[in-house]
Amino acid sequence: MSHSFGERVRAALASSGPLCVGIDPHAALLDAWGLSQDAAGVREFGLRTVDASAGRIGIVKPQVSFFERFGSAGFAALEDVLAAARAAELIVIADAKRGDIGTTMDAYAAAWLTPGSPLEADALTVSPYLGVGALDGVFDLARANGKGAFVLAATSNQEAERLQRSSDDGHTVSARVIAEVSARNAAVTPEGEWGSIGFVIGATVDWTDAGIAPFAPAAPILAPGFGAQGAEPADLTARFGAMSAHVIASESRSILSAGPDEIASAIDARVAHYQEAVRG
Repeated sequence: MSHSFGERVRAALASSGPLCVGIDPHAALLDAWGLSQDAAGVREFGLRTVDASAGRIGIVKPQVSFFERFGSAGFAALEDVLAAARAAELIVIADAKRGDIGTTMDAYAAAWLTPGSPLEADALTVSPYLGVGALDGVFDLARANGKGAFVLAATSNQEAERLQRSSDDGHTVSARVIAEVSARNAAVTPEGEWGSIGFVIGATVDWTDAGIAPFAPAAPILAPGFGAQGAEPADLTARFGAMSAHVIASESRSILSAGPDEIASAIDARVAHYQEAVRG
């Protein structure tokens, strides 16, 4: 059986369902949880979220910015959270949205996708807006190490629409990103398996408006926008249609706002809602 990142995600979704908990220690949430506004606070927040997630879901997504704001101490806290999540056998997506060229981008990839690195994660979110080809080093390193990447393709923020939906020869920027990445997946993915380079497609994105369509080979879709941003579990199949089985449904505030004593119950409740949605 393949141990590629794509196949690991496929197995996690099949066994644990689509819910992914975002580890987003907003300042307001730290206050609500009674935690300090410093690296120790975000560390405790992250570790408690990992503990509540372990055994309930298959995937977590730490948002790097909320740790980075505390400098080197914040990164040290993030390292502890990443290590704890991976030790709990959760798939860890580092939401860092890195994007650069040449050796600079390769260095970002090495930081997040090298086994044994202090910041080791299972996958990294990346931006293609310096050209998909600028990410080839990330893709190569990810595959060599059994890791993955999620390429920003069609995000749900209004500021992105004009850029991502602009078109040339009838193809939107989002569609071209998906096509270029899918071609790279097709070149290295065994038949019947999922590619390890996935896409970020917002849960509130209308695929027709965005000019995108179901793609091949299969690959994971990281879908922020569920929960506090408006999309609900019942929207999963309606929004993603034939691709709904590939979706990692990311929620953060809708779950984290339950507080440290109720977060496990909140996760259980959302898992049940997704199970009902998938059953139809």
